[in-house]
Amino acid sequence: MADECFGHPRLAAIYDPLDPDRSDLDAYLQIVEEFGADQVLDIGCGTGTFALLLADRGIEVIGIDPAQVSVDVAQAKPGSERVHWISGDATTLPQLQVDVATMTANVAQAIVDPPTWQETLRGAYEALRPGGHLVFETRDPASRAWEEWTREISYRVTEVRGVGSVESWAQLIEVSWPLVTFRWTYVFASDGQVLTSDSTLRFRERQEVETDLVAHGYVVQEVRDAPDRPGKEFVFIARRPDL
Repeated sequence: MADECFGHPRLAAIYDPLDPDRSDLDAYLQIVEEFGADQVLDIGCGTGTFALLLADRGIEVIGIDPAQVSVDVAQAKPGSERVHWISGDATTLPQLQVDVATMTANVAQAIVDPPTWQETLRGAYEALRPGGHLVFETRDPASRAWEEWTREISYRVTEVRGVGSVESWAQLIEVSWPLVTFRWTYVFASDGQVLTSDSTLRFRERQEVETDLVAHGYVVQEVRDAPDRPGKEFVFIARRPDL
């Protein structure tokens, strides 16, 4: 089930304006170009920002997300007809042969259930052509990112076109290792409505992720640093071996 920030119509509609800086996607664009990919599967595509960036470059894109409301937002954007959108997840993909599969931002960590995580890795593997790559990021637990998930650090007021001012902030709810739960609160100035969205992320150590990848047949080609968050993220590049 998708978190409210992705699955609630009013929250999905303001997701992009509340998070306008997507420079984190630059590294993924560079990797896709590095591998000369013609077809990309964007797992957990959300409101479609990355999928549409790829489509702008003439790449054939399949965007899949379990939150139908977010997919609806993506499909309403200019150029969305160039992307094949699917409401679902990587455990039930149609037959594909893509060059690269991606899980950007928090997607990998949002898959908290161990069996679903394993099935996601399997599904992505089967969707890749031989020699294709799976690319995703996960926070380094040692950076203790959750310590910054406080109202004092995260509070902001955003003016959203057609909506008005929206206050938002994060609050840490629970650390039950390796799961961390936090809550975003949104206050709409236009009518005073208050909405909340709880999210739980699973923090995985680098060796744990590498072990999972190898168990599903991948070759761990490289683990990079996230250029926009040095020392805080692991960016995994795993390859499905050639036949």
